[in-house]
Amino acid sequence: METVLVAGGAGYIGSNICAELIKNNYRVVVADNLIHGHRAAVPKECAFEKISVLETEALADLMRRYEVDAVVHNAAFIEAGESMRDPGSFFYNNTAGSLSVLQAMVKAGVKRIVFSSTAAVYGNPDRLPITEELSLHPENAYGESKLLVERMLAWFERIHGLRAARLRFFNASGASEERGEDHHPETHLIPLVIQAAMKKRPYIAVFGSDYATEDGTCVRDYVHIQDLASAHLLALEALKERGGLVYNLGSGQGFSVKEIIDTVREVSQRDFEVRMMERRPGDPDILIASSEKIRRELGWKPRFDSIEAIVRSAWNWHTRHPDGYGDC
Repeated sequence: METVLVAGGAGYIGSNICAELIKNNYRVVVADNLIHGHRAAVPKECAFEKISVLETEALADLMRRYEVDAVVHNAAFIEAGESMRDPGSFFYNNTAGSLSVLQAMVKAGVKRIVFSSTAAVYGNPDRLPITEELSLHPENAYGESKLLVERMLAWFERIHGLRAARLRFFNASGASEERGEDHHPETHLIPLVIQAAMKKRPYIAVFGSDYATEDGTCVRDYVHIQDLASAHLLALEALKERGGLVYNLGSGQGFSVKEIIDTVREVSQRDFEVRMMERRPGDPDILIASSEKIRRELGWKPRFDSIEAIVRSAWNWHTRHPDGYGDC
């Protein structure tokens, strides 16, 4: 039985990956400083260490003590708008933190890593749908902080013999029965709209109505969190044979902000106020993935194939957990 270290395993994405790993007979160790994560989200079968990814020596010691075979690296600041106000914190936490993880791996002799990258590395893409071969021109500091890590990974593969998979997430969304989104503050669209439907916020703000899209609002590709988790297992297995893996993770469908609002209204059967605001810097018009490569090479088959199913899973979790995990 292999042991996997999940950095950021108390977060929304990381905790769902932990659950998927446990279900597939991996031992799991979680490293998380709980700045944005929730201890209650970590599956009880996981070992837990409260530690920052910036603590290189402590990470290396952890990897040795638990005899870690591979790393799944999810620990990061994720809010693109905040990255345009405070880019330094994103380069420190995301880029320098990832360098610390890689250095710890080298010290401990761990050779495989699945890195959670982002669709933000593409910026405003040259064409749609977005394939892995397109040029990389991030429009915000968050995307740049992740792209720098992707470049570092190539050097660590070349010099230290690591094998790395870069998974470029599009919009992670939805929930399992046990684990959903509980960010403080919340910045993701679907839970924000759900909060408006639950009367936990007075209105939902739409940032920009003049994008080059059919209804003027941003269009994004939404992928269910459990489908993201299953892709990590496939990538871990593939790294036993080869490295240098780069895959998009998305549904291949685009939905505008207005369409998400309409879907929440339909699922919840509730109405709420919508207010139009100025657009935010660094937001591309349209991001839609081609995930054909990971489907073809690794056999990835997403189970949630409609935006209604994704929104309904999130709605069900939030109505069962109106206070989230209750630890903030």
